[in-house]
Amino acid sequence: MSSVSMETATAVKATAKQRSKPGRFAPNYWPFVIPALIVVAAVIVFPWVFTLWMSINSWTLGQAQVFAGLDNYLRLAVDLRFWDSLWHTVLYTTLSVVAPLLLGTLAALIFDAQFPLRGILRGIFVMPMMATPVAIALVWTMMFHPQLGVLNYLLSFVGIGPQEWIYNQTSVIPSLVLVETWQWTPLVMLIVLGGLAAVPREPYESAEIDGANVWQKFRYLTLPMIAPFLMIAVIIRSIDAVKSFDIIYAMTQGGPGTASETINIYLYNTAFSYYDIGYGSAMAVIFFVLIVALSFVLLMVKQRANWSDGEAR
Repeated sequence: MSSVSMETATAVKATAKQRSKPGRFAPNYWPFVIPALIVVAAVIVFPWVFTLWMSINSWTLGQAQVFAGLDNYLRLAVDLRFWDSLWHTVLYTTLSVVAPLLLGTLAALIFDAQFPLRGILRGIFVMPMMATPVAIALVWTMMFHPQLGVLNYLLSFVGIGPQEWIYNQTSVIPSLVLVETWQWTPLVMLIVLGGLAAVPREPYESAEIDGANVWQKFRYLTLPMIAPFLMIAVIIRSIDAVKSFDIIYAMTQGGPGTASETINIYLYNTAFSYYDIGYGSAMAVIFFVLIVALSFVLLMVKQRANWSDGEAR
């Protein structure tokens, strides 16, 4: 064996022996981890532990705190206003997911084609999602005005009478969904465009040779291949819509009456308008459980969609 090989073998044995012994100067990563753990505990863990504790207490600001056990949760079970707000949340979330999903997919199919000024039009189309929600709410509130709003003015050109929009209990949630759709359809478009960019072109060439029309190519080729991207859009929009607060509060504050009062708005009014902190905390806990359950279901559906896609391939 040459001297170089012997030196290499000796160095390897020395390194292995050094690693096998717990060195006094072994690297210790805890000093880097502890600050992050402190921040997580202070920002996430402590608020939720405190919220759980407050939810089993009866406490109105200005009065003494009294242990209540599960009374706040039992009160939620018979609170009709809470169940109405839950229904409003489900309706608002469903519409705010379906409408942007359909329009965003259509916009992605349009912008995926080659035509002049496509890049500029894409940039203009995504501008709404960059605006501040409160500013959007103020602008749309002026547009929804029954007498002075521009929307009723435009409807008059096609023979449609003035609408009450957010000032009517029947039309307030669809009107809010219209604003949500206008703002977040570009996000769905960007997600679906990413999926379309990853779609191979060979299956389309084969389909054209077989005489498939536009709808058949979309139904049997495009839609199955972009399904995982559509699920990502559904997950993002569902979680975002179910916790929507700023636009609803800035435009209606849950009105007229309680027609647009979602769980977020009812929770806020309970805790910060009526100062019933214990009851509001119980509502926050239930709301958090609903969001976690919704996220879990959507992730399971996405995982199954991925499995089906893999089996199909």
